[in-house]
Amino acid sequence: MFLFSGCASLKYTPSNPKNLCEIFLENKDWYEAALGAEARWGVKMPILMSIMCQESGFRADATPPRKRCLWIFPGPRISSSYGYAQATESAWDDYIRSTGRRGADRDDFEDAVDFIGWYCHMSSVRCHINKNDAYRLYLAYHEGHAGYNKGTYKDKKWLKDAAKQVEARALTYERQLKDCPLKRPITRSCIWPF
Repeated sequence: MFLFSGCASLKYTPSNPKNLCEIFLENKDWYEAALGAEARWGVKMPILMSIMCQESGFRADATPPRKRCLWIFPGPRISSSYGYAQATESAWDDYIRSTGRRGADRDDFEDAVDFIGWYCHMSSVRCHINKNDAYRLYLAYHEGHAGYNKGTYKDKKWLKDAAKQVEARALTYERQLKDCPLKRPITRSCIWPF
């Protein structure tokens, strides 16, 4: 029984996905993982979490819808996207090769939030997007770096609307974190108890 109690947070779904403070108060492991991704990749936690919310609704097993065969039978999925970050198999493989995080899983929150941070960092490098620009980071996240650079999003009103939602949610999340009782970890001396 005790062996499995620590695994409960792995597949956690927030009770209120509109409030980042509540999400992190409910699951401190998520807070620590998002904080680590922010430190590693230089992309703010509210942006990382807003992209994840848009992509999967914070569901570990999220998948894209299936196509229909003969209007009745479920067919193949429209892409290989999976997990919290809705990362495709090819993008995930690029992430693993680039970071060396062998064993990373798309349905693991810590790995997924780190993937989003890495992808946004790469968007900054490959597409010259400011790491604080949630709107453009999301467009590149959705379209891919080559697609973003070609401007494939320009005629997709629905995608630009989604990017505006990501941007607005990131600003809301940022305000919520400022008033949140969570504190960033304090580095302590290695000599206890001094």
